[in-house]
Amino acid sequence: MSPRLKRILSGLAIGLIGTALALAAQHLGWLDAAENLTYDLRVRALARPGASTDRIRLVILDQKSLDWAKKSFGLGWPWPRQAYAPIVDFCKQAGAASLSFDVVFTEPSVYGVEDDRNLAASLHSMGRVVLAASFAKSDGSSETWPAYVPEPSLTVSGEGRLPTAKVAAFPIPDLAYGAMGVGNVTIQPDNDNVYRRFHLLLRFHTRYVPSLPLAAALAPKSDHISLTPDGMTVGNTPIPLTPDGDAILNYRGPEAFTTYSAAAIMESGMRLAEGEKPLVDLADFKDRHVLFGFSATGLLDLRSTPMGGVSPGVLVNATALDNLLSGDFLRPAPPWSDAATTLILAVLGALGVTFLSSLWTTLGVPVAIMAAPLALGSILYVQGVRSGMAVELAGCLAALFLAGTLKYATEGRRRQFIKSAFKQYLSPKVIDQLLQHPERLSLGGERRELTIFFSDLQGFTSISEGLSPEDLTAFLNDYLSAMTDIIHYYEGTVDKYEGDAIIAFWNAPVDQPDHALLAVRAALACQARLAEMRPTFKERTHADVYMRIGLNTGQAVVGNLGSRERFDYTMLGDAVNLAARLESANKQFGTYTMLSRATLGRLGGEIPVRELSHLRVVGKQEAVTVYEPMSVEEHEKRSQDLSVFSEALVQFRKGDFRLAADLFDSIALRDPTAARYANRCAELAAAPPAPWDGVWTMTRK
Repeated sequence: MSPRLKRILSGLAIGLIGTALALAAQHLGWLDAAENLTYDLRVRALARPGASTDRIRLVILDQKSLDWAKKSFGLGWPWPRQAYAPIVDFCKQAGAASLSFDVVFTEPSVYGVEDDRNLAASLHSMGRVVLAASFAKSDGSSETWPAYVPEPSLTVSGEGRLPTAKVAAFPIPDLAYGAMGVGNVTIQPDNDNVYRRFHLLLRFHTRYVPSLPLAAALAPKSDHISLTPDGMTVGNTPIPLTPDGDAILNYRGPEAFTTYSAAAIMESGMRLAEGEKPLVDLADFKDRHVLFGFSATGLLDLRSTPMGGVSPGVLVNATALDNLLSGDFLRPAPPWSDAATTLILAVLGALGVTFLSSLWTTLGVPVAIMAAPLALGSILYVQGVRSGMAVELAGCLAALFLAGTLKYATEGRRRQFIKSAFKQYLSPKVIDQLLQHPERLSLGGERRELTIFFSDLQGFTSISEGLSPEDLTAFLNDYLSAMTDIIHYYEGTVDKYEGDAIIAFWNAPVDQPDHALLAVRAALACQARLAEMRPTFKERTHADVYMRIGLNTGQAVVGNLGSRERFDYTMLGDAVNLAARLESANKQFGTYTMLSRATLGRLGGEIPVRELSHLRVVGKQEAVTVYEPMSVEEHEKRSQDLSVFSEALVQFRKGDFRLAADLFDSIALRDPTAARYANRCAELAAAPPAPWDGVWTMTRK
């Protein structure tokens, strides 16, 4: 099985395990708190007014209203029931679509029966008034529907899962007489006491009872309600429900509804009764559904909502009414879709951690995967769907943790081994490449174009004979460390050390389009660094330390070569052998750095050189043209001598050895290579070769 396939199967398995753990945690209820939190954050960030938000008005009995009534009329709490009559009269004259009281009047007024009858008369006069009733399973005063309470004018068909109530608390008879109907105001919060769901319809024995918002939405007409296993339809408006028969509230934001204090509406109603101009424009209430409720702290009708903090209880009912009128209750995502999304994201996260190895991608994958449920949940929320963000996050987190743990336990140790084993030989970029593709450590090679670097110390045998083993080791370590740092700086790979010799190459395993230029710059930098270190080395070795470098570019086989138990990342081929021959050829020309025409052809004119010779190395019949690279400063400084050398080389190749010798002799004291050529010309002039091909042939390595 290939390593890639193993990683894929590992990622799939980890994704499945992470998903299974998340779904199990969800089933056990361990994610409920997290899911509620993510939903609340979506509400706070994304809640917006709906299509029918402006069709609702809230009248709030707040602390300001209590203070106003106390100051203006000396009214303490509870208020007389007739104090609410101006609010009813104002809504009637404004032409409000309905008026709903989120207050359960279960006790007669302490001010007497006439007080209740005065309010009832106003309610009856308006006609479109819904009073609150409280339906519950155990806390209530009546187990039957009282004859004095108007029957719900609902026609319901179909079967669906609805909440049930066994007892109820109804408004008193005098007030019920004046109302069009009653609506349930008892709703159950989630386990954290936050109201996110709503009972639109419930069963009270044999009757279907609407909630206060549903009764208000139906006033004064009565639409048919159809039940299905996963929802209901009110008239032509489909409403999705949870398996428990609840609608999921689509909150509009903390200040979405136009709100008035009860004091302002009461005073406006009284002014209208006296023929004066009201404080509040009647037109603002025309055809609006009005809900009355409490917000004063002492009146105990404050409820926690996803928007944070507490809100008047009437706000929850207003939100349900808004969702009814707009037809946009949130739809619960099907369980299978949450499971599928969790699985997909968990598998992607596990595969990402398994396959990616660089620092930024390793950090980026968890961030992207954990952000995906947040983004997806937010998008779905805007589209009216409540998805299971917590289970998706849990699945992703579990998969990322398991994948990271497995990767650390397996690949982490292998990565550490690679780093420790190769950091002395490979440049950091090459190590990174191996960390990303550890399969390259297996046996085998590939044919690539390389630029090969061979170096050797001049007279190393004499140097080693004059030093103790300890001093020799210290000297070599300092020398090799300095040169290796430069090779690594120029992104080269050290193949091996052979005593004082350094063998390196460029363009493997990382692609380097400018590999020849990097190699030649590294060679010049090595020579410059050695020149700086030469005085110190002379004190330690009692000799001037020089290095010879040969460079060649060509095709070679590079890869892990050796046995299955032990192998090296190295290279083979004629191009490698030629680089070694060029390093040795420096001895015959008195030079310290030599490169082939193949290397020169890839420098793009970036580095000045002088042509040294057409050279036939040992073991090769075909001659190669070789060059000596140098810095721009050195080339400019020696330009005159280099011109003479170039002309002498032309004469040498023509076979005019005496003229060539004279030219070489003219610069021989300043140029060791010219001195070698002068001697060679003298030899050839004494015994001219026939025929002459202008090639310097080496007779030894």
